Amino acid sequence: MSVALGTTRPLPVRTTPVGDPGDLLASLPRSSPYAWIRNGEGIVGWGEAARVAVPPGSGRFAWAREWLAGVLGGAGFPGADNGGPGTGPVAFGSFTFDEDAPGSVLVVPQAVLARRDGRAWLTTIGDAPLGTVTPVLDPGRISYGDGSLTAPEWEHVVARAAARIRDGELEKVVLARDLVATAERAIDVRLLLSRLARRYPECYTFSVAGLVGATPELLIRRTGQEIESLVLAGTTARGTGPADDLARGAALLASAKDRHEHECAIASVRTALGPLCSSLETPDEPELLVLPNVQHLASHVTGRLADGASVLDVVAAMHPTAAVGGTPTDLASKLIRELEGMDRAGYAGPVGWIDANGDGEWGIALRSGLVRGRRARLFAGCGIMGDSDPAAELAEAQAKFRVMQYALEG
Repeated sequence: MSVALGTTRPLPVRTTPVGDPGDLLASLPRSSPYAWIRNGEGIVGWGEAARVAVPPGSGRFAWAREWLAGVLGGAGFPGADNGGPGTGPVAFGSFTFDEDAPGSVLVVPQAVLARRDGRAWLTTIGDAPLGTVTPVLDPGRISYGDGSLTAPEWEHVVARAAARIRDGELEKVVLARDLVATAERAIDVRLLLSRLARRYPECYTFSVAGLVGATPELLIRRTGQEIESLVLAGTTARGTGPADDLARGAALLASAKDRHEHECAIASVRTALGPLCSSLETPDEPELLVLPNVQHLASHVTGRLADGASVLDVVAAMHPTAAVGGTPTDLASKLIRELEGMDRAGYAGPVGWIDANGDGEWGIALRSGLVRGRRARLFAGCGIMGDSDPAAELAEAQAKFRVMQYALEG
């Protein structure tokens, strides 16, 4: 197969089976690492065969698909390697939460190393660099400062949002806050990735253009015509011991506020996926997803696409879900712009990868930070309902910050 990549002559693409590479993250060079890892499997990449800033606007996902079609071989991506999802050329991507905000990006790495279901392979484009693996560096002491709002200011925003919900303006809104971390030395993204993958193996550890994190939420996985989504909404902190942990989980399952929040999220997924699918299944009751720092209400959604839409088409239909925006979506998005007081950048936006067949995996960029040199903006968000308590929501956000704080501090 050859890939155009905007050059006058197509560049050759080679996919070669390899032996077990061990820790995929250990193969990454320090410069611009790309990653999507869960339970030790997934894909990593380095080098840049092609990169584009996706223009903001309501048509950005369609624009991205058109660009990828040209780069990876034409509409429908013909000629892709048939070894399954993630073989052949792959593009990593990150889209901003707000469709009108700049910062969305797609990158086709020159080299991709992947492992899935006992198979491993290396894909290279042209004369791809092997990547010089240097020792992972520690950033040293980390200090923290307020982001766009102080904690009391954010609590005030939560109270205002809850009052608007009680007044009947909308059902739910998700409000985020940021925290600024500054290190003694430049932050090595590989260190963050290795810590996150080790501590949160059930999450999707990702790195795309400086956006790094470990998200528990799978927005969409497309494998042929089959799709899968994991919906999370409703959260409680882990307990101080096994008994407290069980009690907190039981209380979460019984919480009217959290169950309603979860039902809003499931309804938004049904609405988004219904027109694209010939079949769609959602569970009657959520289950508990227990992570090292929090517990979530979780529901697995599965379906079959009706018309061969690519994974990006599904992402376009689903974003933003009620789990990261609110209900109704348009009113929640308007309230976020009015009250939140910050640019989310890629936080709570789609992040993931797509291959030349239109298959791929995309998550919601939660539990994440935007790394630039010695600084990192950390993000956390909470679903606000009419009976939300600002102090409790602040505590939940602080619990979510601990994921990236652990990645920075160890």
